[in-house]
Order: sequence, then C-alpha cells, then structure tokens
Amino acid sequence: MPEIKLEHITKRWGKFYAVDDLDLTIADNAFVTLLGPSGCGKTTTLRMIAGLETPTSGRITIGDQVVFDSDMGINIPANKRHVGFLFQNYALWPNMTVYQNIAFGLANIKDEMPKVDFDAKNTARLGEILSNPAEVVKVLEECRDKKGKLDEKKAIIKLIDAFTISQYTAKKLFGYHLEQGRDVSAEAASLKEKAAAAKKAQGLNDEYQFVKDGKVLTETRKLTKEEIDLSVRRVSRIVKIGMFMDRYPAELSGGQQQRVAIARTLAPEPSVLFMDEPLSNLDAKLRLEMRYELQRLHVETGSTFVYVTHDQMEAMTLATQICLINNGVLQQYDVPLTVYNRPNNLFVADFVGNPSINFVEARGAQGADGSVDLTIFDGRKAKFVPKEKTDLPGWFKARDEAEAAAAAELKRRSAEKNYVEKGNKDETFRYHIAKVEEDDFSLQEEPVLTNEDLVLGVRPEFIHIAGDGALDGEIYGAMPTGMESTIKIRIDDFLLTGVVFGSTLFTIGEKVKLTIGGDNIMLFDRRSGKCIAFGSLQC
Repeated sequence: MPEIKLEHITKRWGKFYAVDDLDLTIADNAFVTLLGPSGCGKTTTLRMIAGLETPTSGRITIGDQVVFDSDMGINIPANKRHVGFLFQNYALWPNMTVYQNIAFGLANIKDEMPKVDFDAKNTARLGEILSNPAEVVKVLEECRDKKGKLDEKKAIIKLIDAFTISQYTAKKLFGYHLEQGRDVSAEAASLKEKAAAAKKAQGLNDEYQFVKDGKVLTETRKLTKEEIDLSVRRVSRIVKIGMFMDRYPAELSGGQQQRVAIARTLAPEPSVLFMDEPLSNLDAKLRLEMRYELQRLHVETGSTFVYVTHDQMEAMTLATQICLINNGVLQQYDVPLTVYNRPNNLFVADFVGNPSINFVEARGAQGADGSVDLTIFDGRKAKFVPKEKTDLPGWFKARDEAEAAAAAELKRRSAEKNYVEKGNKDETFRYHIAKVEEDDFSLQEEPVLTNEDLVLGVRPEFIHIAGDGALDGEIYGAMPTGMESTIKIRIDDFLLTGVVFGSTLFTIGEKVKLTIGGDNIMLFDRRSGKCIAFGSLQC
C-alpha cells in the first residue's frame, strides 16, 4: 500500500482559506483520522487527496505517483488514483440487490489488466477440486434439510465459501452430484490434462496469464463475470454480509446497509480507502460496533485508511495517527495518546478529551529552583514543578523570535504577485473558564497580556477527592454512570470537572477536600496558546 504525501497544500475560495499550507505524510497501512470542528477543512483535505477537489496550490503524491502538482500542471482524475471513497450517505441503489450493488462498480471498470485464459484457469481449478471428492461430499452433506433432502441454494453458497470459487464454478461442481457417490476420477484427470495442454500451448504462467519474453501481457478490458463474482464474494466474507446477497437495501438495517457500502468500496481493491463520517447516521450502540469492524477491516485488508470525523472519541479509538485541524491549519499530527497527553496548544487540549479538560488562569514567574510560583483562582497560591528542565525566559524569547520570523515571512509573501490575504484570520484559541456565574466576553476589553499570564490544563482524572486534600471544594453537580461518576466541584467561583471511578454517590452541596495529582499537568502560554511544559502542581 502506498504512502501519501501532501506538500504545501492550499485550498481557498476568494479570501477564505479552507486549507492553509498543509504538509502531511500518511504512512503505508496507517489509519489516519482527520479531526476538527465543522468547517475546519478536514473534508476538503480528504477530497483533495481523492481527486474530488482541486487544490489551489501544492503537491500530492500517492506512492510513487504524483497525482497533483500546481507548478507542473499535473492533476490525475479521481478514477485514475485507485482509491475508494465511503460517504456519509450510503448511496445504495434501492432497486438492486446487495449483490448487484456491490458488483455495479466492478462492472464499469475498464482498465489495463493482465491477459488471462479464464477457461483454462477455471478448468484447472475444477479438476483440482474434483481430485478430492471426499471434501466436496463433506460440504454437501452439511446442506441437507431435516428430511435429508439436499438444499441446492445452500449447497452452492457453501461450496463458494469452502473452496473460494465463483458461483458459476460452484454450480458446475454441484452438477457432478458427488453426494450420490459418483466416481469422477476420470473427469478430474481429463480437466487437469485439458488445462495443462492449454497452458503449455499458449505459454501461460501458473496464474494462466499470457507471457511473452518473460513479461505478462496486458490488455484494456473489463472484468469478467467470474472475476466480478469472486470479488463480490471475497468482500462479502470480509464484512460478513454473505447471507444478505439476495436482499434489497430496504430490507436491511442501517448497520447492514453500511456494511454493503463498505463492501462496494472494498471490491475494486483500492490502495487507499477514504471515509467521510461514515458512521454518523447510526445510533450510539451500532456506531461502537462498527468501530470494531473498521479496526478489523484495516488489519485484514492491509489498506491505508483516511477517516474524517468531528467526533474525538472516534478519532481516539480508531486511529493510528490523528491529524487535528482548525481553521484550515494543522494543529497537531501524532498518535492518539500523544495528542491527549502532550497537546501542542490550548485548542488541541480542549478539543480532545471527554469530559473536557479544565483550564485555570494563573499568574506567576519562574523561581531559581526551576519551579513556577503561581496565583490561581481567587488569590490562592500554588507551585508548578516542571517534569523536565524548563527555562521560561528562554522559552518566551524563542516564542518572540518565531513570531517575528513568521511576520517577516508573511510580509515577504504579501509582496508576491499572486498573494491573497487570508480572510479567516488565525487567532489564539479562546478557551473557556467554567464559573458559577459565567463572564460575558462581549462586554470585556481584550486584556494586555505579559509573560506572567499563564494557563494551567488539568485533565479530569487528575482531580482526586481526599480527606487530606489541600483544596476546599463543594459538589456542584454529579452524574453517576455505574462504573464512574463525572462531578463538578466548586472552588471559590470556579468549577472544575473531575472523574471518580467506582459507584460512589455524591450529594450536591456536599463539602469535600481535593488534590490535583499527577505529573502531566499542562502549562500554557496565555498569549500564544502554546504549551510550555508538563509537570505537577502543588497547592
């Protein structure tokens, strides 16, 4: 399966930048989720890779083939990129059976393929199976009803699955009526001899492909009925819908229809499979089941999956890599647990995690011992101890230099002839501080921020209720689910969200003591929104 590489990909409509200078490498056999809020550019990115949308500028490579290059004028159409696309809408033909829906796309494929002698190939396969009649009889005997009568339809399906053959070969095999104890050794030998003669006379290889000068000959052709049937049966086994092949979409549940759509996409054996929120139409229980199915499909097919979602739980549970986008700009590209535990900025920390992270505004400066003395909540003192050596003044200096370099680069680009100013400006993420009485931001002036203005990020699992806790709080709300409880704790006028494991019951208004534990508390720069360090908090 191929690697996918995006270099400086930009897509804009007028001054609106849907995707802004995106660099991304999707490894072979990866399961990458494009994650972000509505309108962030994730679907546009997916459509550009698939060839359904044309980038404004940049370069896209799939494997060793450049499929788009704005400078070289290359734009390979979608049907030549050998990719599959699974939409939010299943788009099944209501007047076609499941089998016909899966086979429909295959029947329309016309491409350069190996030249094969299918008669010789099928003859050889049939002769091989007939050489071991006991195995065939064993399969057929499983298809008798209570009265001992052989069910032909069931038998053909069983033969298809048992010997991985098409329905046409299965029908020929059934026609020998081996269950009657017939001796077919002569027929088996004759079929093998006939296939071997054709193979020798025409110079066929072991796959019964025509060969000349050591190279397999190709021809532009459509798939045969035999090839189509084998492909349909193959994918139906993968997604476990073999028993529904004669049904119509209206006779299937939502999950079954989704499986048919997946099978139709897998049938042409795409090198890359694109999925645009394919589970959004399913109920919560079915979505969870289908996530397991997609994980299994990824392993069994060995394909590269690129999956669009705005559901961070889907992204966390399915992906080998998460590509988090906001306002058309890549925010972080990492494995799921890295995105969760070590976010690059306030936006990433806020978007990933359920329940959401707690943000606590703080003011402070770094002391001689490397720790940061902070003032949090309504004047409470705390100390942040970095897990790794951190030079706060040096960090701020590097931040200012990077911002100056970015401003200089923007000035240089704005002088270019074809430059278009970005209308949807990039801004520092406006995080939410949960309070008993919420602030009205529309009436507030933008504060003047200094290097002493910081933000702490505390995941809910780091908040512990303990009798010897240093912080006094009050239970403001509690939602028990059996295995765990999500609670809101009031400290001064602020609200913190915590997760308590077990079946503990809490009473609203109950006074509690709590600690903020763990060594993965996050320290952010309030001005730029970037993460500075990870460490522990002493209150």
